[in-house]
Amino acid sequence: MIVTQSLETALSHEGITLTEFSELALRLVDYSVICRDESQIEQTLYDRFLRIEPLIRDYLSVLHIRLLHETQFQYVRAYPPGSEIPGMHDEQHQPFNSGLRQRLGQQEIAVILVLRSQYDKSLREGAVDDNGQVMLSLEALSIAMHNLLGRALPENQNDRKKLFSRLKQLRLIQFSAEGNIDDALESGDTWIRIRPMIVSFVSDEALSALKGEELKGEEEKECL
Repeated sequence: MIVTQSLETALSHEGITLTEFSELALRLVDYSVICRDESQIEQTLYDRFLRIEPLIRDYLSVLHIRLLHETQFQYVRAYPPGSEIPGMHDEQHQPFNSGLRQRLGQQEIAVILVLRSQYDKSLREGAVDDNGQVMLSLEALSIAMHNLLGRALPENQNDRKKLFSRLKQLRLIQFSAEGNIDDALESGDTWIRIRPMIVSFVSDEALSALKGEELKGEEEKECL
């Protein structure tokens, strides 16, 4: 009760209620990411986060949850204990299984790795817009999947929809065309925007491992 009263007092200085604070904390734990440009709701939550960032950090630190706040692209991502965060290390706390830890399938992991690889390539080439986003066609993604991992995107339309809906939910991509995801995927010339959040989602080590597999594959082809 004393802690709650102390928190309410601190929040009152910013004109924020305990309910609004709880909404923000639960959103971070449930979704793991808040992006200001995603929706009006997330814009409101992100702006609220800016006002009480020290308080929300302290509150979540009790659960050993760490936050990565990218001010340039205006997003904040929550990480459970033991997670690998680019530029940050947590040797004290070991991973645990919780709702905050993303449970991804092999297909999702494969596509995310390739997306990070393509983002990194465009970054080196300077093909990044003012919002830190990279344009990529589904055709180019499919080719990269085959070249890097020897895998293909799901042929089944429902499976493909689930895959890209998940990537969008993780705030890793956006569809460049207006309309729903079904219309976007049915288009013969579909483009997606890879968001800068991909950098904080896939570590440099994972990307290096992927590049290592690519080089190994090329060497094996030369030997044939």
